Amino acid sequence: MNGLPYLHLELTMHEEPCQPAWPANVSIVGFSHEYARATHDLLVRAYAGGGGSVAGFDDWYNGLITDSEYDPELAVLVLDQSHRSVAFVQCWNSAFIKDLVVDPGRRREGLGEALLVHVLRLFFRRSQTTVSLKVERNNPSGAEKLYRRLGFSEVPVAKLHTKA
Repeated sequence: MNGLPYLHLELTMHEEPCQPAWPANVSIVGFSHEYARATHDLLVRAYAGGGGSVAGFDDWYNGLITDSEYDPELAVLVLDQSHRSVAFVQCWNSAFIKDLVVDPGRRREGLGEALLVHVLRLFFRRSQTTVSLKVERNNPSGAEKLYRRLGFSEVPVAKLHTKA
């Protein structure tokens, strides 16, 4: 145990992940200003029970789009049939998954896994085969279990301190 309030997990891919298995009646859209408010609302809902936090809308949005590691292709939103935001992932171009959230009312349907596999495929196609993320210890959403099931493992503390 590293004493930090979160775990740093990493996955090294040796082959491209299979196509994600999306639940019925959802669509994937690229993140854009049009969806910014709905996406922020989703982050607030998803983190309300713990597992993460999000700044107020203006700070969050401006911080996102002005960050040097922001790439719109790596910010993916999932909508339901009524065009309501139900899942979102935001990754940095350094192969780091910053946020992956699923609406609390839509958890355990496979949305998180499909979205994670989707971005892993994007990274693999960019020749970024090692992907990392942080997850809060005891995250109530079940995120750690999902990440470990897909092959992520904890990065040893010694390796964390030697990374540039």
